[in-house]
Parts: sequence; C-alpha cells; structure tokens
Amino acid sequence: MSGIVFMKTKDLEKISTFYQDKIGMELWQDQEQCKIFEKGNLQLGFCQSNKIENDGIITYYFKDKKAVDKFYEKISVDLEITKEPQVNNDFNIYQFFAKDPEDRTLEFQAFLHKLNPHLTGKELLLNRRSYRKFKDEEIPENILNKVIDLSRFAPTSMNSQSYYFKFITDEELICDLASIRKTASEPIKKAPMAVAICSDNEQSNRYKQDADIAAYHFMLAARLYNLGTCWIADMDRESIKSKLNIPMEHYIATITPLGFIDNEIEAPERKPKENYIK
Repeated sequence: MSGIVFMKTKDLEKISTFYQDKIGMELWQDQEQCKIFEKGNLQLGFCQSNKIENDGIITYYFKDKKAVDKFYEKISVDLEITKEPQVNNDFNIYQFFAKDPEDRTLEFQAFLHKLNPHLTGKELLLNRRSYRKFKDEEIPENILNKVIDLSRFAPTSMNSQSYYFKFITDEELICDLASIRKTASEPIKKAPMAVAICSDNEQSNRYKQDADIAAYHFMLAARLYNLGTCWIADMDRESIKSKLNIPMEHYIATITPLGFIDNEIEAPERKPKENYIK
C-alpha cells in the first residue's frame, strides 16, 4: 500500500514551481487542478482551491548530517529559514526548518540512529555500489534473515531455485580467501563476514545464470539494510570449493564481503542513456 498527502493551495502554479525548483521534487501525476509531487518515498499532492491548508509539518529526511548540511547550503539563500541546523536530542535527529510560499512548515532532518528499510526501488537501484571498507560491527542475525528472506525471491530457470548462500565468519578462512586474488579479493577481509553465492548444477540446466541473478538480488537486498557488498569475480575454483566444503560440480558466482557501510560512495559519472542503445 502507498499513500499521498493532499493539501489545498490558492496558487497551484507558484507552489508547483517551488516544490520542483527549490525542493527538487518530481512531478509524479498531473491531474490539472491537482498535481502530485514525489521525492524519495514522499508523495505530496496540491489542489487548486480558494483556501490554503498549511497545518502540520512536511518532513524530508536524508541519509546523514552531511546530506542535511549540503541541502541547507543549497537552499538557504532562497528559503525562509526559521531554525538553523542543529541536533534535537529528544528525538536523536539533526534538523532545520523553513517555510514554503504559503507559510507551510518544512522540516529537513537526518536520523542519528539506524532505520528500518526505507529506500524506494529507484533509490535502491541508483545507490548500489561496490564497497571495500566496512564498519567494525557484527551483523545481527535478524538482519541476515531478512536479507535472505528477500533474496530467495530471485528468479531462476523453470523456478528451479538452484542457488544457495554460504556465510563465512571464520577469520582465518576469510583472510585466506582474501589473499587468493591479491588486491582484487582483499576487500573480503575488510568486512565482518563473507558470503559465497552458489548454485547446484543438478537442480538446473541454467545453474550459472541462476546463481548470477541470485547474487545481484542478494546485493540489492543487502543494500536495503545498509549493508555493503562487492562482487569478487573469478572465485569459482576447486581450491576454494575444497576450503568451503562446496561440491566441485557446483558453481560459485561470487564471494562478496558483507558489512555495514562505513562511508557512502558517490555515483560515478555515467554516459548518456543513448550510449547504451545499439
């Protein structure tokens, strides 16, 4: 289920320009007298009326304090700021407040504690990165279970479900795996655990494709819980299978490090979309 918060406005055109140009929201639906805007998982609708609704607070939240400060620097020249950025100890958040053209209160904040998953599908796809450094923090079993619960919905040939995941936490074994491809596999020892994503050749005629798809599904699911991964290729080796007690006929798509993200990585520059169409 999804939802939209609607408010009445006396100047739909002015409000539309403000929320698109100043706040950076995208026009999601244009229904002439009502326009619906979207930013992340927040949807706001404004409808033309002879009255203004401006009770309550419209809150936007960011991934961290740095992102809040960056947005503050961007908009503070154009917006009426009513409260400068500061920590709110009562709710363990970092926040500042502003006003829109019709006197609605806008709050911009970052939670200073861990959150449950909140990324939209678009944000998830745009923000998956290869991480090679991680926090020195164990991953709770309930988080691992949630990641696996999502990962088991990865598609497979004829619904064979031929893939499986092998969690590796033994420090000596992790260091051994990290040394196999030198700098290429070194990230494995930077995380609290590693995960081998494999498939059983007897369960599917397309077991390699099954494992490859499952591996990327796993990486997206992990990112949803703020866990970083890194695709370490060329790990489908007999020596590794012997160390991990994996049958020689099975396939290892990747062995990825897995840990909580230490620092966010900015998206690398991408070629125009026309370059991807041949």
